Amino acid sequence: MASQLPPIYYIIFTAVTSLGVLLQAFVLLAMFLAVRRLANRVHAITDQLEPHLVPTVATARNLIEDVSPKLKVATTNVVEASHTLRRQADHVTATLDDLLAKTQTQANRVDEIVTASIDSASHATHAVQHAFSVPVRQASALFAGLKAGFDVLRARNHSERPPEDVYGE
Repeated sequence: MASQLPPIYYIIFTAVTSLGVLLQAFVLLAMFLAVRRLANRVHAITDQLEPHLVPTVATARNLIEDVSPKLKVATTNVVEASHTLRRQADHVTATLDDLLAKTQTQANRVDEIVTASIDSASHATHAVQHAFSVPVRQASALFAGLKAGFDVLRARNHSERPPEDVYGE
């Protein structure tokens, strides 16, 4: 079944293909013109920016070249200051630790002195109380003995008298 197509189909197919290729050529031509116009605009913008951009870039480069050594020196100084500060902080810490140890030792000594003073005062108070209480007790005993003696003498003097009538007779 090999059938042959009439030549008109070949002509129509060739015409449609030619139109597609021609359409594709126009699209590519339009894209080329758009890109060319865009490139011209970009060139115009860069031409306008170039006088401003080149000095700015040159100034920035000079500034970076000028500041770079200063930043290195500043960084070095910060590192040295940090080390010095660390050493000083260690020294202050050691000094404070020593001071606290000495303060603790002195506080213990003061505590011992105060404790000893309080113990001595307590002992002295006890000794003074004992020194006064013994003679006071002895004097009290002496007075009690004298009173008892006087009471006995008085009771004897009263017993020699005639007894009084208790009922009033």
